[in-house]
This record gives sequence, structure tokens and C-alpha cells, in this order.
Amino acid sequence: MILKVYTSLLLLFLVNSVWTRTMRQVYDDLGLDHWSHYTSECPQECFCPPSFPNALYCDNKGLKEIPPIPARIWYLYLQNNQIETLSEKPFMNATHLRWINLNKNKITNSGIENGALSKLKRLLYLFLEDNELEEVPAPLPVGLEQLRLARNKISRIPEGVFSHLENLTMLDLHQNSLLDSALQSDTFQGLNNLMQLNIAKNSLKKMPLSIPANTLQLFLDNNSIEVIPENYFSAIPKVTFLRLNYNKLSDDGIPPNGFNVSSILDLQLSHNQLTKIPPINAHLEHLHLDHNKIKSVNGTQICPVSIALEEDFGYYGNLPRLRYLRLDGNEIQPPIPLDVMICFRLLQAVVI
Repeated sequence: MILKVYTSLLLLFLVNSVWTRTMRQVYDDLGLDHWSHYTSECPQECFCPPSFPNALYCDNKGLKEIPPIPARIWYLYLQNNQIETLSEKPFMNATHLRWINLNKNKITNSGIENGALSKLKRLLYLFLEDNELEEVPAPLPVGLEQLRLARNKISRIPEGVFSHLENLTMLDLHQNSLLDSALQSDTFQGLNNLMQLNIAKNSLKKMPLSIPANTLQLFLDNNSIEVIPENYFSAIPKVTFLRLNYNKLSDDGIPPNGFNVSSILDLQLSHNQLTKIPPINAHLEHLHLDHNKIKSVNGTQICPVSIALEEDFGYYGNLPRLRYLRLDGNEIQPPIPLDVMICFRLLQAVVI
């Protein structure tokens, strides 16, 4: 018992010593005059950590408006407040802002002053999730790399709102109120470097038009999509992760080779209305088909290469790369047929 007490006291002493040295070093580096200025310009509603002078924490403070942001701030945390408006005034000196988190506030489109966002020339990350937006705000900073707008009430995307966002790599619009009519052929024009597009949990009945060609991850879960158009994925030749869980896809809604796409490595079709496994490509590594209406699995039919020819490829040759197969929630009775295991020799997990 005494040893434990001594150990705890020693640990506390070491932690306090490290903290004291760290604070003294920060204090010495800043200098007395700089330190005084540093502490005085911090908004009284917020916290300015001395060890992270480029960050300003104003989250969970019950704020109704944004306080003046000091010029040195790069990272601004304003989530979990009651903020309704977003004006240019608080950001007049904050010309170095890279990151703004405004999640879980009450911001509306009418509450955003025109130009308040676009004048933040160096902004890279903008989080506006869980607000009261009814359309994508515009204009936006041209240098944005991530735009998160999940869980709003967005039903409209203004024309040309993304046209100048060439650096945007991630766009999150999931759990909004988007209909097919909101996604026109030019909606995503200009997003030449987009890699992840999330439009899950909306009200889409069709696959969206003109997805940016460089998209790697496309999330369309929890919509009402019934049909995959012929050659749909030829326009997005780099798509690697595709999620279509919780839609209304049936066998008739999928073209013969709709998912036989060499770029797709992870395909998720859970909770649809499929009665058979659609043709897949030999490059596919993860396949989720749980909770459909599939009654049986025929390895010879679903194998992307001829089982008879697999011996010619050798273990490190062009064998199908499927490693994970999920089939639970269907009408399939175990065991898995032997021809499935013969075809997919790299399988590491099968859920049935």
C-alpha cells in the first residue's frame, strides 16, 4: 500500500514537473510583453491554450454570436453553441484561419452574411454539420479541401456553388433533404480533385448525375435508388469504395455487368431486394450482401474467372481477390458450397 502511494506521488511530481517546464518554456519563448498581449486578446468567452497558440476553443459556451477572432488563430472551435448568424466582422483580423468547426449550432442561410465565408482565403476545412441550412451556402472559400454539411435541411444546391472549388477533396451532404431534381448534370462541375462524396440518407431515387471523375469513395446508403444505369461507373473510373446499403435495388435494376468494375474494391449492397449475387470483378476484395433475398450461392456462376483456369494462374497470379463475403440475413443455408471456396481462395471471412 505504501509503495503504491509513493508511486502515485512520484508520478504526480513528474507530471507537474513536465507541465511546469512546458509552461515556463512557452512563457520564455513568448516573452513578457508578448505573453501579456497574447492573454489580453483572447476572447473572454473562450479558451486560448498556451501550448497551442494558433487554436481558439469557444465550444460548449452557450454563445449566440461569434466573438472577435485574433489574427494569430488558425484553428477555431465553435461547435455546440447557439450561434444563428455568421458575419464578416468577427473574422476581419483572422486572415490565417485554416479550420472552422461550427457544428451543432443554429445557423441558417439567411443568417450568413454575403461574402463572410468567401473572404476567408486560407480556409481549408469548414464544418457546418447539425445546423439549420436549407441550401449549400455560397459563395465559399476557393481553397477549401473539406466541406461538411451533414444533418442539415438542405434541399437545394445553388448553380455553380462548387465551380471554383478545385481543391475540394471531401464533400459530405449526408442526412439532408436532397431529391433527384437537386442534382443536375452540372451540380458538381469544378470539383476536379474530389475523392469522397457522401450523399447518404437523402431522398434520391436515381443514381446522381455527373459524379466527378476522380471520386474514390461514393456513399449513397439510405436512399430509394432502384436502378443502376448501364455503364454508370465508366464515368468514374477510379471509384474504389461504393456503398449502396438500404436502397431498393432488385436484380432487374442492375445491368448484367453493372458492378463488374475493376476499380471497385469494396462493394456494399446490404439491405436491398436482390435474389442473386450480381456479377463481380476479380479485383473486388470486400462484398456486403447481407439482408437481401438471396436463397442460394453457386460458386461456378459467381466466380469472376473460370474455375477450371485458376490452376494456370498460380497462387500469386490473377486469382479473384475477394477476402470478405457477408451473406447473413438472406435465405441461404450453410455450409458454403465448395465451389465458392475453390473460386475465392483468398477468402478470410464468410458471414452467413
